[in-house]
Amino acid sequence: MQAKRMFLPAMAAAMLLGSGALGGCAFGVGGDGAASDRTGDAGDPAYAKFEEPVVLRIGFKIPDARLTTGDTNDNNPMSRYLERMTNVKVVHSWEAKGDDAFWQQAELAVASSDLPDALVVNRELLGTLVGRGLAEDLTATFERYGSRLVKDLYDSTGGQAIAEATFGGKLYGLPNVAIEADAMSLLWVRQDWLDRLGLKAPASLDDIGLVARAFVERDPDGNGKRDTVGIAGFKGVVYGQKPNVGGFDSVFGAYRAFPKNWIRGADGRLVYGSIAPENKEALAKLSEWYKLGLIDPRFALNKEPQEPIVTNRAGLFFGPWWMPYWPLSEAVATDTKAEWRAYAAPVDAAGKFATHLAPVTDRYLVVRRGYEHPEAVVKLLNFFTRLERRQDPNAEEVKLIDEFAARTGIQPRAYYPFDLLIDDADAIMRRYEGVQSALRGELAPDRLDPDTRKVYESTIEEEANPKKDLDGWKEAQAYKYGVGALIRAPMVKVRSEFYGTTETMKAKWAELEKLENETFLNIIVGDLPVGAFDGFVEEWKRRGGERITREVELAIAADPKP
Repeated sequence: MQAKRMFLPAMAAAMLLGSGALGGCAFGVGGDGAASDRTGDAGDPAYAKFEEPVVLRIGFKIPDARLTTGDTNDNNPMSRYLERMTNVKVVHSWEAKGDDAFWQQAELAVASSDLPDALVVNRELLGTLVGRGLAEDLTATFERYGSRLVKDLYDSTGGQAIAEATFGGKLYGLPNVAIEADAMSLLWVRQDWLDRLGLKAPASLDDIGLVARAFVERDPDGNGKRDTVGIAGFKGVVYGQKPNVGGFDSVFGAYRAFPKNWIRGADGRLVYGSIAPENKEALAKLSEWYKLGLIDPRFALNKEPQEPIVTNRAGLFFGPWWMPYWPLSEAVATDTKAEWRAYAAPVDAAGKFATHLAPVTDRYLVVRRGYEHPEAVVKLLNFFTRLERRQDPNAEEVKLIDEFAARTGIQPRAYYPFDLLIDDADAIMRRYEGVQSALRGELAPDRLDPDTRKVYESTIEEEANPKKDLDGWKEAQAYKYGVGALIRAPMVKVRSEFYGTTETMKAKWAELEKLENETFLNIIVGDLPVGAFDGFVEEWKRRGGERITREVELAIAADPKP
């Protein structure tokens, strides 16, 4: 269950950044101009090929895709292309299947100081490597060899991505870049049910309650049975950073509560978001909804939060903009009459949609201190980022890779040497705006980049032939309604002030998270009164939370980020 929840956002991000074989592009407009300036040429050190072969040892995460063409994890169309382009021979020091196994192997490599030449690590491991002097200073290397494209993508975060990998003024890792839109959880609504019952789209918490009641009591599917669910839910209650299906993050946001994030309270002091007093109001509202039967009575028992959605029993749920890719594609495949729409709801008392943001980065490509050719790592990143963003000028090479992907169904990104995707932080918004400009006739479709044009074409086809092609439907609906809702919403965005790990967290955090998750769930389902929240706060502090808060304050003071 946990593995699936962790996988889906990453899978979606890959799909969502474009349905072309190589993923999305950072531009809404193609042609000459800015895009061509970022691709580089033979005279650019970022893309210059080594004269002599260079060997690079890495730790590799084995993808779920299975090669059936006689290729191997370290000898396939993607690895051969990169070696031809760079003259860098990538050797797998070790391989691990899946996320959990990879991170276990990475932790072992760091703990034993037995590092490959380059490795993707998380925030905690990066700090350990820097603290122990095991990571190469990449400041000068990246300045000289980093491509204009990669640097521009990092710049899209306002300097935050690079700052996260910088210690004492020195760059020790090359970060990924998260898509800002992925952090926001919208309200998805069965529009055909709304229309059948003559209801307006909900905006406030009270509106949502009224619609949920109608969906439970007024037979919105017209089958003559009282078998529909108001709001589908996630038994973990909130996701906290990057949401997925059924989390109630947006309900908490309406009260300006941001659980699982480190925020500033009304008094300006740092507080762990889950113990802020505003959470009590959100829990009271969710408890009220559950008691009234507006939330799926089985949400805490469902193996997967999407169960009532894909079986077309639920009329409301919270989730990010990419929900049409999954699980709504499954729901619509079994009931093509289903019409889903997204709304930036609930709004708060000021009429604004309040949401937490996710960290701008959470993974870092590091180089072992002393490795002779750190520029080889930067060059590889340049090449596969250019390829991923559909800006590679080597048309014949790209065509071969596209053909391989079409023939096998394997995404080439699965065999990049490093699982580290970079895009503009606002890439999704920019793609939406490019599509809308073309739809309004303000921009010729042939000026769109390949993936924005694909969204445009899917949108045109979906309007002409609704639900005939569900792959096109996913793309068209996700952008038209999911991204469209985010574009139009007046928002309050709150970013956590800390994403790292302190010493006490290492020993106590799992226990504290369990306490938090159980308390929140038990309050909602009525096993604990709402007043139990106050006791939870004191217990959280007593079990180590107060000490952790002091450690977080010290960490922020010692290494402030922009």
